[in-house]
Amino acid sequence: MPTAAPIAPRSQAAPSPAEPGATADPTVTDPALVRRAVKAAALGNAMEWFDFGVYSYLAVTLGKVFFPSGNPTAQLLSTFGAFAAAFLIRPVGGMVFGPLGDRVGRQKVLALTMIMMAAGTLAIGLIPSYAAIGVWAPVLLLVARLVQGFSTGGEYAGAATFIAEYAPDKKRGFLGSWLEFGTLAGYIGGAGLVTLMTALLSADDLQSWGWRVPFLIAGPMGLIGLYLRMRLEETPAFAAQLERAHADERSRTKVRLRDLVASQWRALLLCVGLVLVFNVTDYMLLSYMPTYLTKELAYDETHGLLVVLAVMALMMCAQPFLGALTDRVGRRPVIAAGCAGFFLLSVPALLLIREGSLWAIGLGMGALGLLLVCFTASMPAALPALFPTHVRYGSLSIGFNVSVSVFGGTTPLVVTALIGATGDVMMPAYYMMAAAVVGGFAVWRMAESAGRALPGSPAAVEG
Repeated sequence: MPTAAPIAPRSQAAPSPAEPGATADPTVTDPALVRRAVKAAALGNAMEWFDFGVYSYLAVTLGKVFFPSGNPTAQLLSTFGAFAAAFLIRPVGGMVFGPLGDRVGRQKVLALTMIMMAAGTLAIGLIPSYAAIGVWAPVLLLVARLVQGFSTGGEYAGAATFIAEYAPDKKRGFLGSWLEFGTLAGYIGGAGLVTLMTALLSADDLQSWGWRVPFLIAGPMGLIGLYLRMRLEETPAFAAQLERAHADERSRTKVRLRDLVASQWRALLLCVGLVLVFNVTDYMLLSYMPTYLTKELAYDETHGLLVVLAVMALMMCAQPFLGALTDRVGRRPVIAAGCAGFFLLSVPALLLIREGSLWAIGLGMGALGLLLVCFTASMPAALPALFPTHVRYGSLSIGFNVSVSVFGGTTPLVVTALIGATGDVMMPAYYMMAAAVVGGFAVWRMAESAGRALPGSPAAVEG
Protein backbone atom coordinates (compact mmCIF):
# COMPACT_ATOMS: atom_id res chain seq x y z
CA MET A 1 0.00 0.00 0.00
CA PRO A 2 1.43 3.43 -0.90
CA THR A 3 2.79 5.61 1.87
CA ALA A 4 0.17 7.98 3.21
CA ALA A 5 0.08 10.46 6.03
CA PRO A 6 -1.91 9.67 9.24
CA ILE A 7 -2.85 11.57 12.34
CA ALA A 8 -1.02 12.44 15.46
CA PRO A 9 -1.25 10.75 18.82
CA ARG A 10 -4.00 12.12 20.98
CA SER A 11 -1.52 14.23 22.93
CA GLN A 12 -1.04 16.31 19.77
CA ALA A 13 -4.72 16.64 18.94
CA ALA A 14 -6.11 20.10 19.47
CA PRO A 15 -9.45 20.53 21.21
CA SER A 16 -12.34 20.20 18.82
CA PRO A 17 -14.33 23.36 18.23
CA ALA A 18 -17.84 23.41 19.60
CA GLU A 19 -19.31 24.24 16.21
CA PRO A 20 -18.31 23.16 12.71
CA GLY A 21 -17.37 26.69 11.79
CA ALA A 22 -15.23 27.35 14.85
CA THR A 23 -11.44 27.57 14.60
CA ALA A 24 -8.79 25.58 16.45
CA ASP A 25 -5.13 24.69 16.07
CA PRO A 26 -4.77 21.98 13.44
CA THR A 27 -4.07 18.35 14.27
CA VAL A 28 -0.67 17.21 12.99
CA THR A 29 -0.76 13.72 11.52
CA ASP A 30 1.64 10.85 12.09
CA PRO A 31 2.17 8.89 8.83
CA ALA A 32 2.99 5.57 10.52
CA LEU A 33 -0.09 5.77 12.74
CA VAL A 34 -2.39 6.55 9.83
CA ARG A 35 -1.08 3.65 7.77
CA ARG A 36 -1.83 1.31 10.67
CA ALA A 37 -5.31 2.82 11.02
CA VAL A 38 -6.10 2.32 7.33
CA LYS A 39 -4.85 -1.29 7.36
CA ALA A 40 -6.81 -2.14 10.52
CA ALA A 41 -10.03 -0.63 9.16
CA ALA A 42 -9.70 -2.13 5.69
CA LEU A 43 -9.01 -5.62 7.04
CA GLY A 44 -12.35 -5.68 8.85
CA ASN A 45 -14.16 -4.76 5.66
CA ALA A 46 -12.18 -7.38 3.76
CA MET A 47 -13.21 -10.00 6.29
CA GLU A 48 -16.89 -9.05 5.98
CA TRP A 49 -16.80 -9.44 2.20
CA PHE A 50 -14.64 -12.55 2.33
CA ASP A 51 -17.58 -14.14 4.15
CA PHE A 52 -20.00 -12.61 1.63
CA GLY A 53 -18.13 -14.18 -1.27
CA VAL A 54 -17.75 -17.54 0.44
CA TYR A 55 -21.41 -17.76 1.46
CA SER A 56 -22.68 -16.70 -1.96
CA TYR A 57 -20.48 -19.13 -3.89
CA LEU A 58 -21.22 -22.03 -1.50
CA ALA A 59 -25.00 -21.42 -1.40
CA VAL A 60 -25.92 -24.67 -3.15
CA THR A 61 -23.58 -26.75 -0.98
CA LEU A 62 -24.76 -25.06 2.23
CA GLY A 63 -28.35 -25.81 1.26
CA LYS A 64 -27.54 -29.53 1.08
CA VAL A 65 -25.62 -29.48 4.38
CA PHE A 66 -27.99 -27.47 6.57
CA PHE A 67 -31.46 -28.06 5.17
CA PRO A 68 -33.50 -31.24 4.66
CA SER A 69 -33.00 -33.06 1.38
CA GLY A 70 -35.75 -32.72 -1.17
CA ASN A 71 -36.44 -29.76 -3.41
CA PRO A 72 -33.12 -28.13 -4.46
CA THR A 73 -34.90 -24.80 -5.00
CA ALA A 74 -36.30 -24.87 -1.46
CA GLN A 75 -32.82 -25.63 -0.12
CA LEU A 76 -31.33 -22.70 -2.01
CA LEU A 77 -34.09 -20.35 -0.89
CA SER A 78 -33.59 -21.43 2.72
CA THR A 79 -29.86 -20.79 2.46
CA PHE A 80 -30.41 -17.32 1.03
CA GLY A 81 -33.08 -16.71 3.65
CA ALA A 82 -30.45 -17.17 6.35
CA PHE A 83 -28.17 -14.92 4.27
CA ALA A 84 -30.85 -12.22 4.05
CA ALA A 85 -31.43 -12.35 7.82
CA ALA A 86 -28.02 -10.73 8.29
CA PHE A 87 -29.21 -7.75 6.23
CA LEU A 88 -32.39 -7.38 8.24
CA ILE A 89 -30.48 -7.20 11.55
CA ARG A 90 -27.86 -4.73 10.26
CA PRO A 91 -29.84 -1.56 11.09
CA VAL A 92 -30.30 -2.84 14.65
CA GLY A 93 -26.56 -3.34 14.95
CA GLY A 94 -26.01 0.15 13.56
CA MET A 95 -28.38 1.66 16.12
CA VAL A 96 -26.46 -0.08 18.92
CA PHE A 97 -22.83 0.19 17.83
CA GLY A 98 -23.00 3.63 16.18
CA PRO A 99 -24.16 5.65 19.20
CA LEU A 100 -21.92 3.47 21.41
CA GLY A 101 -18.95 4.47 19.26
CA ASP A 102 -19.84 8.13 19.78
CA ARG A 103 -19.84 7.59 23.57
CA VAL A 104 -16.99 5.19 24.36
CA GLY A 105 -14.82 5.58 21.27
CA ARG A 106 -14.37 4.31 17.74
CA GLN A 107 -11.42 2.01 18.50
CA LYS A 108 -13.17 0.06 21.26
CA VAL A 109 -16.31 -0.57 19.22
CA LEU A 110 -14.36 -1.56 16.09
CA ALA A 111 -12.41 -4.09 18.18
CA LEU A 112 -15.72 -5.50 19.42
CA THR A 113 -17.26 -5.75 15.93
CA MET A 114 -14.12 -7.51 14.69
CA ILE A 115 -14.42 -10.13 17.46
CA MET A 116 -18.11 -10.69 16.72
CA MET A 117 -17.64 -10.95 12.95
CA ALA A 118 -14.81 -13.44 13.32
CA ALA A 119 -16.74 -15.48 15.90
CA GLY A 120 -19.88 -15.61 13.73
CA THR A 121 -17.99 -16.69 10.62
CA LEU A 122 -15.87 -19.24 12.49
CA ALA A 123 -19.00 -20.67 14.12
CA ILE A 124 -20.53 -21.47 10.72
CA GLY A 125 -17.52 -23.64 9.93
CA LEU A 126 -18.01 -25.58 13.18
CA ILE A 127 -21.78 -26.23 13.03
CA PRO A 128 -22.67 -29.92 12.54
CA SER A 129 -24.77 -30.80 9.51
CA TYR A 130 -28.52 -31.37 9.43
CA ALA A 131 -27.86 -35.09 9.14
CA ALA A 132 -25.97 -34.96 12.46
CA ILE A 133 -28.14 -32.76 14.69
CA GLY A 134 -31.35 -32.21 12.75
CA VAL A 135 -33.23 -28.93 12.99
CA TRP A 136 -30.60 -27.42 15.29
CA ALA A 137 -28.25 -27.14 12.30
CA PRO A 138 -30.28 -24.48 10.41
CA VAL A 139 -31.15 -22.79 13.72
CA LEU A 140 -27.47 -22.43 14.63
CA LEU A 141 -26.70 -21.24 11.10
CA LEU A 142 -29.34 -18.53 11.46
CA VAL A 143 -27.94 -17.48 14.85
CA ALA A 144 -24.42 -17.23 13.42
CA ARG A 145 -25.70 -15.15 10.50
CA LEU A 146 -27.53 -12.84 12.91
CA VAL A 147 -24.32 -12.35 14.92
CA GLN A 148 -22.49 -11.51 11.70
CA GLY A 149 -25.18 -9.08 10.54
CA PHE A 150 -25.47 -7.41 13.94
CA SER A 151 -21.72 -6.80 14.12
CA THR A 152 -21.57 -5.66 10.48
CA GLY A 153 -24.08 -2.96 11.39
CA GLY A 154 -21.29 -1.18 13.23
CA GLU A 155 -18.41 -2.12 10.95
CA TYR A 156 -18.53 -0.06 7.74
CA ALA A 157 -19.61 3.21 9.35
CA GLY A 158 -17.04 2.77 12.11
CA ALA A 159 -14.23 1.92 9.70
CA ALA A 160 -15.07 4.87 7.42
CA THR A 161 -15.28 7.19 10.44
CA PHE A 162 -12.00 5.84 11.81
CA ILE A 163 -10.08 6.48 8.58
CA ALA A 164 -11.72 9.85 7.97
CA GLU A 165 -10.85 11.09 11.47
CA TYR A 166 -7.27 9.89 11.19
CA ALA A 167 -6.58 11.16 7.67
CA PRO A 168 -5.16 14.60 6.84
CA ASP A 169 -7.81 16.69 5.13
CA LYS A 170 -5.99 16.77 1.79
CA LYS A 171 -5.62 12.97 1.58
CA ARG A 172 -8.91 11.78 3.04
CA GLY A 173 -10.21 10.58 -0.33
CA PHE A 174 -7.08 8.59 -1.17
CA LEU A 175 -6.85 6.99 2.27
CA GLY A 176 -10.58 6.30 2.43
CA SER A 177 -10.45 4.52 -0.93
CA TRP A 178 -8.43 1.72 0.67
CA LEU A 179 -11.50 0.75 2.69
CA GLU A 180 -13.30 -0.38 -0.46
CA PHE A 181 -10.05 -1.82 -1.77
CA GLY A 182 -10.33 -4.14 1.23
CA THR A 183 -13.94 -4.92 0.28
CA LEU A 184 -12.93 -6.00 -3.22
CA ALA A 185 -9.91 -7.93 -1.99
CA GLY A 186 -12.02 -9.80 0.56
CA TYR A 187 -14.70 -10.75 -1.98
CA ILE A 188 -12.12 -11.87 -4.54
CA GLY A 189 -10.31 -13.85 -1.85
CA GLY A 190 -13.47 -15.61 -0.66
CA ALA A 191 -14.93 -16.29 -4.09
CA GLY A 192 -11.55 -17.26 -5.52
CA LEU A 193 -10.89 -19.72 -2.71
CA VAL A 194 -14.26 -21.40 -3.22
CA THR A 195 -13.73 -21.55 -6.99
CA LEU A 196 -10.32 -23.18 -6.44
CA MET A 197 -11.69 -25.70 -3.95
CA THR A 198 -14.56 -26.56 -6.27
CA ALA A 199 -12.04 -27.30 -9.02
CA LEU A 200 -9.76 -29.40 -6.78
CA LEU A 201 -12.26 -31.31 -4.64
CA SER A 202 -14.92 -33.80 -5.59
CA ALA A 203 -18.54 -32.87 -4.94
CA ASP A 204 -18.67 -35.35 -2.04
CA ASP A 205 -15.51 -33.97 -0.39
CA LEU A 206 -16.73 -30.41 -0.80
CA GLN A 207 -20.04 -31.25 0.84
CA SER A 208 -18.61 -33.40 3.64
CA TRP A 209 -15.73 -31.20 4.85
CA GLY A 210 -14.35 -28.88 2.17
CA TRP A 211 -17.01 -26.19 2.62
CA ARG A 212 -15.85 -25.65 6.22
CA VAL A 213 -12.32 -24.54 5.31
CA PRO A 214 -13.10 -20.97 4.12
CA PHE A 215 -15.17 -20.27 7.23
CA LEU A 216 -12.48 -21.62 9.56
CA ILE A 217 -9.97 -19.22 8.01
CA ALA A 218 -11.99 -16.43 9.65
CA GLY A 219 -10.46 -17.26 13.04
CA PRO A 220 -6.86 -16.32 12.17
CA MET A 221 -8.04 -13.37 10.06
CA GLY A 222 -10.07 -12.06 12.99
CA LEU A 223 -7.11 -12.36 15.38
CA ILE A 224 -4.87 -10.43 12.99
CA GLY A 225 -7.49 -7.70 12.57
CA LEU A 226 -8.09 -7.52 16.32
CA TYR A 227 -4.35 -7.22 16.97
CA LEU A 228 -4.07 -4.34 14.49
CA ARG A 229 -7.07 -2.53 15.95
CA MET A 230 -5.99 -2.97 19.57
CA ARG A 231 -2.62 -1.36 18.79
CA LEU A 232 -4.29 1.87 17.68
CA GLU A 233 -5.07 4.88 19.79
CA GLU A 234 -8.42 6.60 19.63
CA THR A 235 -8.86 8.99 16.70
CA PRO A 236 -7.64 12.53 17.39
CA ALA A 237 -11.06 13.97 16.48
CA PHE A 238 -12.83 11.80 19.06
CA ALA A 239 -10.09 12.37 21.65
CA ALA A 240 -10.52 16.13 21.26
CA GLN A 241 -14.29 15.75 21.47
CA LEU A 242 -13.88 13.74 24.67
CA GLU A 243 -11.64 16.40 26.19
CA ARG A 244 -14.22 19.03 25.40
CA ALA A 245 -16.93 16.85 26.93
CA HIS A 246 -14.93 16.61 30.16
CA ALA A 247 -14.48 20.38 30.18
CA ASP A 248 -18.11 21.17 29.37
CA GLU A 249 -20.69 19.40 31.54
CA ARG A 250 -23.42 19.99 28.95
CA SER A 251 -21.50 17.96 26.34
CA ARG A 252 -21.65 14.84 28.50
CA THR A 253 -25.36 14.32 27.93
CA LYS A 254 -26.11 11.11 26.05
CA VAL A 255 -27.57 11.78 22.61
CA ARG A 256 -30.80 9.84 22.34
CA LEU A 257 -31.70 8.15 19.06
CA ARG A 258 -34.80 10.29 18.62
CA ASP A 259 -32.82 13.49 19.17
CA LEU A 260 -30.09 12.32 16.81
CA VAL A 261 -32.59 11.74 14.00
CA ALA A 262 -34.35 15.03 14.72
CA SER A 263 -31.11 17.04 14.61
CA GLN A 264 -29.52 15.24 11.65
CA TRP A 265 -32.49 14.34 9.47
CA ARG A 266 -31.32 16.34 6.44
CA ALA A 267 -27.85 14.78 6.50
CA LEU A 268 -29.39 11.35 7.12
CA LEU A 269 -31.58 11.71 4.02
CA LEU A 270 -28.53 12.69 1.96
CA CYS A 271 -26.68 9.68 3.38
CA VAL A 272 -29.53 7.33 2.47
CA GLY A 273 -29.65 8.73 -1.09
CA LEU A 274 -25.90 8.45 -1.63
CA VAL A 275 -25.73 4.95 -0.16
CA LEU A 276 -28.74 3.94 -2.29
CA VAL A 277 -27.00 4.63 -5.60
CA PHE A 278 -23.74 3.23 -4.24
CA ASN A 279 -25.24 -0.07 -3.07
CA VAL A 280 -27.92 -0.67 -5.72
CA THR A 281 -25.25 -0.49 -8.42
CA ASP A 282 -22.79 -2.44 -6.28
CA TYR A 283 -25.14 -5.37 -5.56
CA MET A 284 -26.49 -5.27 -9.11
CA LEU A 285 -23.06 -5.67 -10.66
CA LEU A 286 -21.26 -7.88 -8.16
CA SER A 287 -24.09 -10.03 -6.77
CA TYR A 288 -26.91 -10.15 -9.31
CA MET A 289 -25.14 -10.09 -12.70
CA PRO A 290 -23.69 -13.64 -12.43
CA THR A 291 -27.24 -14.91 -11.86
CA TYR A 292 -28.51 -12.73 -14.74
CA LEU A 293 -25.87 -14.14 -17.08
CA THR A 294 -26.79 -17.70 -16.15
CA LYS A 295 -30.57 -17.39 -15.93
CA GLU A 296 -31.37 -14.90 -18.67
CA LEU A 297 -28.55 -15.55 -21.13
CA ALA A 298 -27.89 -19.25 -20.41
CA TYR A 299 -24.24 -18.32 -19.87
CA ASP A 300 -21.98 -20.88 -18.22
CA GLU A 301 -22.08 -20.26 -14.45
CA THR A 302 -18.35 -20.63 -13.85
CA HIS A 303 -17.46 -18.26 -16.68
CA GLY A 304 -19.96 -15.72 -15.39
CA LEU A 305 -18.38 -15.74 -11.95
CA LEU A 306 -14.90 -15.42 -13.43
CA VAL A 307 -16.01 -12.37 -15.44
CA VAL A 308 -17.23 -10.71 -12.23
CA LEU A 309 -13.95 -11.50 -10.45
CA ALA A 310 -12.03 -9.98 -13.35
CA VAL A 311 -14.17 -6.84 -13.15
CA MET A 312 -13.46 -6.60 -9.41
CA ALA A 313 -9.72 -6.92 -10.05
CA LEU A 314 -10.02 -4.06 -12.55
CA MET A 315 -11.87 -2.00 -9.94
CA MET A 316 -9.14 -2.68 -7.37
CA CYS A 317 -6.52 -1.28 -9.75
CA ALA A 318 -8.55 1.90 -10.32
CA GLN A 319 -9.62 2.39 -6.70
CA PRO A 320 -6.67 4.37 -5.19
CA PHE A 321 -6.29 6.53 -8.30
CA LEU A 322 -9.96 7.60 -8.19
CA GLY A 323 -9.64 8.17 -4.45
CA ALA A 324 -6.69 10.50 -5.03
CA LEU A 325 -8.65 12.23 -7.81
CA THR A 326 -11.42 13.11 -5.35
CA ASP A 327 -8.85 14.95 -3.24
CA ARG A 328 -7.89 17.08 -6.23
CA VAL A 329 -11.21 17.77 -7.96
CA GLY A 330 -13.65 17.08 -5.11
CA ARG A 331 -16.04 14.29 -4.11
CA ARG A 332 -19.10 15.86 -5.76
CA PRO A 333 -17.76 15.88 -9.36
CA VAL A 334 -16.63 12.24 -9.13
CA ILE A 335 -19.89 11.00 -7.58
CA ALA A 336 -21.89 13.08 -10.07
CA ALA A 337 -19.91 11.55 -12.94
CA GLY A 338 -20.78 8.09 -11.64
CA CYS A 339 -24.47 8.96 -11.45
CA ALA A 340 -24.47 10.46 -14.94
CA GLY A 341 -22.59 7.47 -16.29
CA PHE A 342 -25.06 4.95 -14.86
CA PHE A 343 -27.99 6.99 -16.14
CA LEU A 344 -26.61 7.28 -19.67
CA LEU A 345 -24.71 4.00 -20.09
CA SER A 346 -26.71 1.37 -18.19
CA VAL A 347 -28.86 0.51 -21.21
CA PRO A 348 -25.96 0.42 -23.73
CA ALA A 349 -23.85 -1.62 -21.28
CA LEU A 350 -26.63 -4.16 -20.70
CA LEU A 351 -27.26 -4.43 -24.44
CA LEU A 352 -23.56 -5.23 -24.86
CA ILE A 353 -23.79 -7.85 -22.13
CA ARG A 354 -26.85 -9.37 -23.77
CA GLU A 355 -24.94 -9.68 -27.05
CA GLY A 356 -23.45 -12.73 -25.38
CA SER A 357 -19.89 -12.92 -26.63
CA LEU A 358 -17.06 -12.83 -24.09
CA TRP A 359 -15.65 -9.53 -25.37
CA ALA A 360 -19.07 -7.84 -25.28
CA ILE A 361 -19.85 -9.11 -21.77
CA GLY A 362 -16.39 -8.06 -20.58
CA LEU A 363 -16.74 -4.60 -22.14
CA GLY A 364 -20.21 -4.00 -20.71
CA MET A 365 -19.35 -5.29 -17.25
CA GLY A 366 -16.02 -3.46 -17.26
CA ALA A 367 -17.71 -0.16 -18.09
CA LEU A 368 -20.20 -0.58 -15.25
CA GLY A 369 -17.37 -1.61 -12.90
CA LEU A 370 -15.36 1.53 -13.63
CA LEU A 371 -18.46 3.67 -13.10
CA LEU A 372 -18.98 1.92 -9.76
CA VAL A 373 -15.44 2.95 -8.72
CA CYS A 374 -16.69 6.55 -8.78
CA PHE A 375 -18.74 5.58 -5.71
CA THR A 376 -16.43 3.08 -4.00
CA ALA A 377 -13.55 5.56 -4.15
CA SER A 378 -15.57 8.57 -2.96
CA MET A 379 -18.08 7.37 -0.37
CA PRO A 380 -15.70 6.41 2.47
CA ALA A 381 -14.55 10.03 2.60
CA ALA A 382 -17.80 11.75 1.61
CA LEU A 383 -20.20 10.01 4.00
CA PRO A 384 -18.41 10.72 7.33
CA ALA A 385 -18.15 14.39 6.33
CA LEU A 386 -21.95 14.69 6.39
CA PHE A 387 -22.06 14.59 10.20
CA PRO A 388 -20.37 16.39 13.14
CA THR A 389 -17.91 14.52 15.32
CA HIS A 390 -20.11 13.96 18.37
CA VAL A 391 -22.75 12.02 16.37
CA ARG A 392 -20.75 10.93 13.32
CA TYR A 393 -20.47 7.20 14.05
CA GLY A 394 -24.09 6.84 15.14
CA SER A 395 -25.60 8.90 12.33
CA LEU A 396 -23.56 7.22 9.62
CA SER A 397 -24.33 3.75 11.03
CA ILE A 398 -28.06 4.40 10.96
CA GLY A 399 -28.21 6.08 7.55
CA PHE A 400 -25.87 3.60 5.88
CA ASN A 401 -27.42 0.41 7.25
CA VAL A 402 -31.03 1.46 6.68
CA SER A 403 -30.24 2.26 3.05
CA VAL A 404 -28.25 -0.96 2.51
CA SER A 405 -30.94 -3.14 4.08
CA VAL A 406 -33.91 -1.52 2.32
CA PHE A 407 -32.39 -0.82 -1.09
CA GLY A 408 -28.98 -2.45 -1.59
CA GLY A 409 -29.48 -5.94 -0.21
CA THR A 410 -32.90 -6.27 -1.83
CA THR A 411 -31.65 -5.39 -5.33
CA PRO A 412 -31.33 -8.97 -6.68
CA LEU A 413 -34.74 -9.94 -5.30
CA VAL A 414 -36.53 -6.82 -6.58
CA VAL A 415 -34.98 -6.98 -10.04
CA THR A 416 -35.81 -10.68 -10.36
CA ALA A 417 -39.40 -9.94 -9.37
CA LEU A 418 -39.64 -7.02 -11.83
CA ILE A 419 -38.39 -9.16 -14.71
CA GLY A 420 -40.89 -11.85 -13.79
CA ALA A 421 -43.77 -9.37 -13.58
CA THR A 422 -42.98 -7.38 -16.74
CA GLY A 423 -41.03 -9.83 -18.87
CA ASP A 424 -38.59 -7.00 -19.63
CA VAL A 425 -35.03 -8.34 -19.41
CA MET A 426 -33.68 -4.76 -19.51
CA MET A 427 -35.03 -4.13 -16.03
CA PRO A 428 -31.56 -4.16 -14.38
CA ALA A 429 -30.57 -1.16 -16.51
CA TYR A 430 -33.74 0.75 -15.65
CA TYR A 431 -33.27 0.02 -11.96
CA MET A 432 -29.70 1.38 -12.03
CA MET A 433 -30.92 4.46 -13.91
CA ALA A 434 -33.54 5.11 -11.24
CA ALA A 435 -30.89 4.76 -8.53
CA ALA A 436 -28.67 7.20 -10.44
CA VAL A 437 -31.43 9.81 -10.41
CA VAL A 438 -31.76 9.52 -6.63
CA GLY A 439 -28.00 9.68 -6.22
CA GLY A 440 -27.75 12.66 -8.55
CA PHE A 441 -30.26 14.60 -6.47
CA ALA A 442 -28.36 13.73 -3.28
CA VAL A 443 -25.00 14.83 -4.68
CA TRP A 444 -26.61 18.06 -5.91
CA ARG A 445 -27.73 18.83 -2.35
CA MET A 446 -24.53 17.78 -0.53
CA ALA A 447 -21.72 20.18 0.30
CA GLU A 448 -18.20 19.64 -1.00
CA SER A 449 -15.90 18.25 1.70
CA ALA A 450 -12.62 17.62 -0.12
CA GLY A 451 -9.65 19.37 1.49
CA ARG A 452 -11.76 20.68 4.35
CA ALA A 453 -11.87 19.82 8.03
CA LEU A 454 -14.57 17.42 9.17
CA PRO A 455 -17.57 19.15 10.81
CA GLY A 456 -16.91 19.70 14.51
CA SER A 457 -13.18 18.94 14.20
CA PRO A 458 -10.04 21.04 13.75
CA ALA A 459 -8.13 20.90 10.49
CA ALA A 460 -5.84 17.91 10.04
CA VAL A 461 -2.51 18.43 8.29
CA GLU A 462 0.40 16.16 7.38
CA GLY A 463 3.26 15.95 9.86
